[in-house]
Amino acid sequence: MNRDPAATPHSRALRDLAVLFLKLGTTAFGGPAAHVAMMEDEVVQRRQWLSRARFLDLLGATNVIPGPNSTEMAIHVGYLRAGWSGLVVAGICFILPAALLVGGIAAAYVRFGTLPQVAGALYGVKPVVIAIVAQALWRLAGTAIKSTELALVGAIAIVLAALGINELLVLAAAGLAVAAGHLVRSRPSKAATLLSLTTWNPAGLLPNAAVTAAAATPFGLWPLFWFFAKVGAVLFGSGYVLLAFLRADLVEHWHWLTEAQLLDAVAVGQVTPGPVFTTATFVGYILGGPLGGLIATVGIFLPAFFFVAASGPLVPRLRRSRTAGAVLDGINVGALALMAVVTWQLGRAAIVDLSTAAVAVVSMALLARFRLNSAWLVLAGAATGMLVTAR
Repeated sequence: MNRDPAATPHSRALRDLAVLFLKLGTTAFGGPAAHVAMMEDEVVQRRQWLSRARFLDLLGATNVIPGPNSTEMAIHVGYLRAGWSGLVVAGICFILPAALLVGGIAAAYVRFGTLPQVAGALYGVKPVVIAIVAQALWRLAGTAIKSTELALVGAIAIVLAALGINELLVLAAAGLAVAAGHLVRSRPSKAATLLSLTTWNPAGLLPNAAVTAAAATPFGLWPLFWFFAKVGAVLFGSGYVLLAFLRADLVEHWHWLTEAQLLDAVAVGQVTPGPVFTTATFVGYILGGPLGGLIATVGIFLPAFFFVAASGPLVPRLRRSRTAGAVLDGINVGALALMAVVTWQLGRAAIVDLSTAAVAVVSMALLARFRLNSAWLVLAGAATGMLVTAR
């Protein structure tokens, strides 16, 4: 009998998760929408670990809990693939490459006072990212939009998101609208009650961007950990929302960072692969060296593991309930609407001339025709960008 642990199905699953998410953590540029698109390509299209419908349900779940959405998707996939140990392995392996890279950049920043130049690589990577996200949106929409009603809700959600309506309000309205439609058809007496909930403002339950402090606070590793744990536990939204949290406490109230240092930290989180929340790694390093970087990273990501552990087992139960399933359907199309608006906004910044337009078109054609691995496309885009900008 083979007693080699490496030969057991569970250990193979853990190894596969580690390899996949280390790769994604190294090559997934472009923010959460791009990360989700690359995960969909890997775990649904290529490996068939999940159905597209299950993937959409997890995407909807990550959008209604605080924390970094793409990291939470990785943690969900790990849990479904290999249980609690898979949850830990997938999350850590997705975070680790970006944290190490950002830590290295922070070390150079502390020593030299400037950021390395990566504009050439990003020039080519950004249009590739747009192509990857557009391809994933097309596939996911085919699964999510199961009726004319869902198509209409999705279209309205796109309009609301484009107008700048709070992301949580868009998701809540989409979920409640679809659930109300289900109840009108099945139990009209409850539909009016549910419709009245569409005026609920979940943003009103969120804490302010930061807890105000009366004066400058002495720096310490424990306050650093608890600050980033608080941010990871309550933060919804994009990297720009993260910027508001960091600025309010670290710059204005505690005076731990200057404005210039904060902007550099956010820039590093945006331009490196993997989770945008590794901005915390940069901040922690410049405040407290390698230990500070580690403590800040653990603090901001730790809540995501708890939220997924608590919410993950509930998703299948919600799907079994027709009313809860209708809410989830609405949240799913709302999440895709948010992704579509973000893709449009990013596309306007990424596709700026004929060269970037050509990179985007060729990338989409290659994805559609040959199903190339998105990681290779990202690397090819970086090489192309450096060649074009070097001329």
